[in-house]
Amino acid sequence: MASLPCPVPPTVHPDDRDPRRTDPHGPLVAEWGARAACRGVDATIFFSPDKERGLDRARREAEAKRLCASCPALTPCRDYALSAPEPYGTWGGMSETERRRYARQQRRAESLQ
Repeated sequence: MASLPCPVPPTVHPDDRDPRRTDPHGPLVAEWGARAACRGVDATIFFSPDKERGLDRARREAEAKRLCASCPALTPCRDYALSAPEPYGTWGGMSETERRRYARQQRRAESLQ
């Protein structure tokens, strides 16, 4: 997956992270954030509550990914999360675990070149 150059939005406390968040000082993030399908949706489907595990986590992530699947901002959102790197939540249809796995695979592939 090719990553688009993307500025990192301002630092936000992890408890306040929200994929719908836009910042007037981050024009690229504001542009895709304004058209994101998650605008107006309860952010709790994107972020794991403390100690959430197993089936509860899988259900919440699946709900977030269903919303992401039809989002017109899926690609720039995912690119932001991979380039930031964004440690929390579901962004661009990828969970925290999937983004970490992807980053590891990318590092391995780069080391083999």
